[in-house]
Amino acid sequence: MSRSLRAVVLAALAAVSLASAACGSDDGNPAGSAPTSAKAGVSGGITVFAAASLTESFDAIGRRFQEENPDAKVTFDYAGSSALSKQINDGAPADVFASAAPKNMDEVVDAGNASEPTDFVSNTLMIAVPKGNPGGIRSLDDFADASKKIALCAPEVPCGAAAEKVFEAAGITPQPDTLEQDVKAVLTKVRLGEVDAALVYQTDVNSGGEEVEGIEFPEAADAVNVYPIAVLKDAPNPEGAEAFVDFVLSDEGQAVLTEAGFDKP
Repeated sequence: MSRSLRAVVLAALAAVSLASAACGSDDGNPAGSAPTSAKAGVSGGITVFAAASLTESFDAIGRRFQEENPDAKVTFDYAGSSALSKQINDGAPADVFASAAPKNMDEVVDAGNASEPTDFVSNTLMIAVPKGNPGGIRSLDDFADASKKIALCAPEVPCGAAAEKVFEAAGITPQPDTLEQDVKAVLTKVRLGEVDAALVYQTDVNSGGEEVEGIEFPEAADAVNVYPIAVLKDAPNPEGAEAFVDFVLSDEGQAVLTEAGFDKP
């Protein structure tokens, strides 16, 4: 073999050797690099029982969660936290519970249906009146005026329990015309102009748009509601439930809640 031909053959063999090294080991990882692992998105149905006051925020969070996890389908069941906790303890299938008050979460935890809840936001009551304030509501004192049409949450739900605290702090006996089972039902009364005033959360006033006006009052600081969230013990999709809770607690999820008017817990 001529010297020039030998040089060509040796060069070719060297090129083959380098190419083989670049292909890496048998597990498919490039030579000299650390193994890579892509975190697969969650899949399947995820049922979330959530306080009615979370409706708009959780709808938005659910859309973003599904964009990042296209194989998952999040279904929300919104109602008063007391009703939801009872349904869970009665055996209703769900993956996640987000309550508007620790009391209702404690009922689920004490029944052995959840553990280690995490407080993720807080919310404050506000007086809500229809656009233009036709009833001339000025303060919490107006809730004791029997001539005014007043809507409140029932005392067994978190917004009603919080309302009782602020009335006690203010020394006021309210004269409600209706007691509703969740805060969205109260807000609807205001939006339709069926009442002169109501007590709802600050986030509900925000979601009411131009149809609702809000009035702050100092006693609201005596009844700030803290919201806990937890994966349920018998969650049909525990991995999906954990992923959703993590998303709510993430910077992205918290930004949605902050924009809606929720505060830090």
